[in-house]
Amino acid sequence: MNILEEIQNCPVEWKDLGEVVFLKRGKTITSKTATDGPYPVISGGQKPAYFHGDFNREGETITVAGSGAYAGFVMYWNEPIFVSDAFSIKPFDKMLSTKYLYHYLLEKQGILFSLKKGSGVPHVYPKDVSRISIPIPPLEIQEKIVQKLDKMTEYVTELTSELTSELTSRKKQYSYYRDKLLSFEDEVYQVEWKMLSECLKKGKGTKITAGQMKLLHKDGAPIRIFAGGKTYADVNYGDIPDKDIHTEEAIIVKSRGIIDFEYCTKPFSFKNEFWSYSSDNENINLRYIYHYLVHNKEHFQNIANNMQMPQISSNDTEKFKIPVPSLEIQSRIVQVLDNFDKVCNALNIGLPKEIELRQKQYEYFREKLLTFVAEGEYTESRVEEWDNSAIIKLLQWVFGPIRVKVGQVVNLQRGKRLVRKQLTTSGSVPVYQNSLAPLGYYTESNRVKNTSFVICAGAAGEIGYSTVDFWAADDVYTLETSDNISDKFMYYVLLSKQDRLKSQVRKASIPRLSKDIIDKVTFYLPSLTEQVRIVSTLDNFNTLTNSLSEGLPKEIELRQKQYEYWREQLLNFTR
Repeated sequence: MNILEEIQNCPVEWKDLGEVVFLKRGKTITSKTATDGPYPVISGGQKPAYFHGDFNREGETITVAGSGAYAGFVMYWNEPIFVSDAFSIKPFDKMLSTKYLYHYLLEKQGILFSLKKGSGVPHVYPKDVSRISIPIPPLEIQEKIVQKLDKMTEYVTELTSELTSELTSRKKQYSYYRDKLLSFEDEVYQVEWKMLSECLKKGKGTKITAGQMKLLHKDGAPIRIFAGGKTYADVNYGDIPDKDIHTEEAIIVKSRGIIDFEYCTKPFSFKNEFWSYSSDNENINLRYIYHYLVHNKEHFQNIANNMQMPQISSNDTEKFKIPVPSLEIQSRIVQVLDNFDKVCNALNIGLPKEIELRQKQYEYFREKLLTFVAEGEYTESRVEEWDNSAIIKLLQWVFGPIRVKVGQVVNLQRGKRLVRKQLTTSGSVPVYQNSLAPLGYYTESNRVKNTSFVICAGAAGEIGYSTVDFWAADDVYTLETSDNISDKFMYYVLLSKQDRLKSQVRKASIPRLSKDIIDKVTFYLPSLTEQVRIVSTLDNFNTLTNSLSEGLPKEIELRQKQYEYWREQLLNFTR
């Protein structure tokens, strides 16, 4: 015989609660008068109000909240507690199980709530509860009912615990992968600084006068001898000692007068007051070193100008430090600077038609490339002739993900104020003001869908992303991005920086986050292709997390309904 059949066939006695239980009011206590301790204080809510150093009930106890919005709320305890603004229920009849009584009162929870009285703070009184009738089957049947319903309750509790734990794990995993993907720790440009003397070999020239050079010069001769400025002489083998002839690729340092550097790939020599640098280091692209030295000519000219006769010593170049990135990056820098037009066209970077402007753009891009190689961070310098997205694209092509500040690549646009009376409680255009929950709805939008935004007052530092057109109010900054930056990527970047942003919120009656703080947030910006890949990965993680997060309450609700169904069936005694 199953439990339902047993219930239908067993004898049942109906009694009012007042006939079989003690209903005892609690003792008033406040948080100020409570002492430190481990005992829950049961008052007018759905959970302990606080804790106290003493208790006034122990063992199995049922409590009913005595006042407030949740007056009539039933809880079960099997530990010492302090009953305050509530009352306790304990059976004095040994033929009534406390746990059975608890499940029965849960079944009648709606009736208990309906007993509230009072126009101000509602109350539920013991005398009214004492009139509720309860069916009392044999104790053996009560225990079977309790066993069945406790098992159902355990299912709900276990499911809640397991799914909550799984959700927490997934969120941690998501945060880990988000931060990992956005750190680019294996791809970020790194540089080592070395003195020229550490990575290049110094060469000597030949002893020769200006007059001798003029005398020896023959058009088309195979060896070129360099002097100051643009002066040179082409000579034959035998005209100067063989030991003074260089056949390796090298950089000549013109150390007197106007300081300059010459790059040589054919047999050469130079006046002996100059010197050269060559390399047999497989990790050094000599052409890159040449471009970096040319970029720093002003530095050496300043040293020379401090002398009575403008000149630098070999010590000045020997100890000069060069940033040495990977060989691949060195080669890409050389490729850009040696084949500027070709690379820019391949990257779809617009080039001015005018030669003068094109030279100006080349010099600007060279300065940016060689500044980045030294500093490792993009430094903004807006130039009217072209869009800064071009130099960013070029830097990414050379260095991979580049370190930038939000304000250098994104325009933060402040929203426009609306007053609450202009809003409705429902609609298709949400209005965001001081939290990620819409303040209300409006008839039109001022931002398009798929836009990221930052809350800057109230819940300052919260990061949002809207998949529908919306209205950004005046405590919201939205992100305006260029074609080579994904808005959703920026959303994930700011999410990963959220703790930092919140730590800089100005604490006041209304917490505020300034635009300047957001603008100064640094992050690594990869190519658009890589941004899209990262967004796709993180969107998938979001889907997995949200599917569990959304499914968790539904699954628990189903289990709860299952419990309530069985509770109703098991406690459905006929009179």
